[in-house]
Amino acid sequence: MNIRLFKPSLGQEELDNLKEVFDRAWLGNGPTVVKFEEAWCQYIGSKISIGVNSATAALHLALTAFHFPEGKKVLVPAITFASTATAVLYNRLIPVFVDVDPETVSMDLNDLRKKYDSDCVAVIPVHNGGYPVPMDILMDLANELNLKVIEDCAHCAGGEYKGKKLGTWGHIGCFSFEEKKLMTTGDGGMICSDDEELIAPLRAYRWVGIDKDTWRRAENANHLAENEAMHWHYEISVLGYKYNMNDVAAAIGLAQVKKLDMMNARRASIIKKYLEGIKGFEYIKEIFPYDNENGAYWFFGIRCKKRDELIIFLKSKGISTGVHFYPLTLQPLFRKYAYDCPVAEEIWKSFITLPSHIDLNDEEINYIISTVKKFEF
Repeated sequence: MNIRLFKPSLGQEELDNLKEVFDRAWLGNGPTVVKFEEAWCQYIGSKISIGVNSATAALHLALTAFHFPEGKKVLVPAITFASTATAVLYNRLIPVFVDVDPETVSMDLNDLRKKYDSDCVAVIPVHNGGYPVPMDILMDLANELNLKVIEDCAHCAGGEYKGKKLGTWGHIGCFSFEEKKLMTTGDGGMICSDDEELIAPLRAYRWVGIDKDTWRRAENANHLAENEAMHWHYEISVLGYKYNMNDVAAAIGLAQVKKLDMMNARRASIIKKYLEGIKGFEYIKEIFPYDNENGAYWFFGIRCKKRDELIIFLKSKGISTGVHFYPLTLQPLFRKYAYDCPVAEEIWKSFITLPSHIDLNDEEINYIISTVKKFEF
């Protein structure tokens, strides 16, 4: 066998939507982006959503929305993807790395309190692998410490915590629709919030600071009198970025969001098979306590003390693997901000990601489990 670690699940619905975009011959930031933003609002239950070209852009702009003074601090987990922390640097702020809980790999809220000081203005909880941060507890703590909360939901689109969608607990939620995520637009991301006044200005920030995107200027032209020539007019009032989503990506997203609950349910069933398969196995345990009542899990991961040897063994049997938790405190870029995260810097050494995409069949899942069990510990 040759089993991929991740793959997107795409079908005729995405192709049909793309044909509409091609027939319209408007591929950039246009009406399909608007439809996708509206569909995401309805799905996630937020008042406003803004489509961008990546979760990295979403996180960057989410912090930009607050206009924090340069040099203030933002609390981020030590184990997360680089974008969580680079968004802080993009805004000329200082990342403060918070250690993780040894069992859940989520931000350790006790360590957060310990590392908080009066210069801290925000916290970015990350639902790593789809495992939800206890947002009720975090929000109480953030309110006590006067912290703004930006949820990094790159791994958990569609997930819930205690019956409330992840991404709607904090002040702003940021999502990834990159190729491998729970749903995809090829590359893409979304910013959502119930605070329209806070994030509506980000429409200009995502489009190089221009107050009206090209599609809205074209639409406006249709309503001007025949002797008016200023339909092209726009103003640039802020330093913006080329972060907009386009209609090609949004067309895929419109089809994917309708399938998201189904795809998450399929992942849950795959994870259940994995959990049953490794139950009672002395040298293997799940990466964190999967709970299908909470979250929406991007992948299935395990812990093994002989990680690298197991990775090589599985590779020899045609099974792709990965390591998706690498502490940022060990990366050269962030080393000067790194201190006192001993749990993160120890436990990641045992982490392995197994194939988790929804097109895995039972034969492949059984093969992966039986192969893991054949490894000589």
